[in-house]
Amino acid sequence: MNVQWSWQRAGEALPVLLEGFRITLLATVLGFALAAILGLAVAIMRRSLPKVLAKVLSAVVEFIRLTPLVVQLLFVYYLLPQFSALQIGIGVLGIHYATYMAEVYRAGIEAVPVGQWEAARALSLPPARTWRAVILPQAVRRVVPALGNYAVSMFKDTPYLFTISVVEMVTAAQQFGARNFQYLEPLTMAGLIFLAASYPTSVLIRRLERRLAH
Repeated sequence: MNVQWSWQRAGEALPVLLEGFRITLLATVLGFALAAILGLAVAIMRRSLPKVLAKVLSAVVEFIRLTPLVVQLLFVYYLLPQFSALQIGIGVLGIHYATYMAEVYRAGIEAVPVGQWEAARALSLPPARTWRAVILPQAVRRVVPALGNYAVSMFKDTPYLFTISVVEMVTAAQQFGARNFQYLEPLTMAGLIFLAASYPTSVLIRRLERRLAH
């Protein structure tokens, strides 16, 4: 096997990798949107539900968070064959990361000063408006950088989708290498694309964190 770099093979691999990157990006964006919404809902319910139900919900969250993502992907893939592999991948990524984001939201909510809750009660604000107008704007502002870090982590976890036959970028690189018996160019380029997409996001998150800290 020739291990010397070939720009011709790199050019041939690029369209395949970009199509895989499209799937990777789609899974990340939709999975993150699901995780952000579901994680917020879980954080609010754990604080608002009766203790018994809150404990049950906490147990479910811990179970999902402490089991491997790959196992969850395979389990749901075989349990729900009526859904496409990509749909299952997005759903499982979203639910898995929602359990982590719920903890981030919980920390943000608990960081809101007690006086804010007392002021809302003194004004006789209904619970829904208290959450929407008083608590969540302050809590979310505190947790945006952490949520951004989870977005980057989810992006880097998308290669796990190969276990359920989703052809994301790394799988596309492996398939190209298998067809041409050359893995150097596709895998190197896949890594560089991951870096090119992740690094600016990480820089933006750090800047946002510094701005929100003031």
